[in-house]
Amino acid sequence: MNKTALSLLLLFVVLIPAQAVFFNNLVLFNVAVPLVFIYLIITLPVTYSPSLAMTIGFLTGVSIDALSDTPGVNALACTVLAFVRRPIFNLYMPSDDDLADQRPSLRTMGTPAFLKYALTMVVLYCAMVFSIEAMQVFNLRLYLLRVGCSSVFTFIIIYAIACLTRSNREKRL
Repeated sequence: MNKTALSLLLLFVVLIPAQAVFFNNLVLFNVAVPLVFIYLIITLPVTYSPSLAMTIGFLTGVSIDALSDTPGVNALACTVLAFVRRPIFNLYMPSDDDLADQRPSLRTMGTPAFLKYALTMVVLYCAMVFSIEAMQVFNLRLYLLRVGCSSVFTFIIIYAIACLTRSNREKRL
C-alpha cells in the first residue's frame, strides 16, 4: 500500500467517526453544520480516475449516511463532488502532466489557489446536500442561510485541518 493510499485510509478512519460523533452535533444556531469529512474528497489526488474517485466518494457518503441517518443524501452529494473535483481543480491550476499522484493541498497548490478550490468544493457540496434535503419542504430563506452558514463554517474548519496537516515534504504542483 503506497503512502497516498495509507494517508487517505487514515483520513477516512479519522474523519468519518469524527463527523458522526462530534461535527454532526456541533450545530450553530440550528442552521450551520460543519461537513468536515469532505476534506477527504477535496484532497484526493488529481491523477485518480473519475471512477475510482467516485467510488471513494460514494463509500465516504454511504458511511456518513449510515452513521447519521440521512439515507442517500451524502452518498449522492459525495459521488457528484468526487466527479467534479478534477474540472474544478483545473479551474484554479494549470493542466500539467507532471502531477504524479499529487494531492491538492496548501503546500502543493499554494494558499490562494487551494483556498479558492476548497471554497468552491465546499459551497458546491453544501448546496447539493441542502438542495436534496429541501425537496421535502422548501423555504428559500432557510435554504440560502443553511448553505451560506454551513459553507463558511465548514470552510473554516477545513482550512484549519489543511494548516495542521501541512507537510514540508509535499512537492509544489
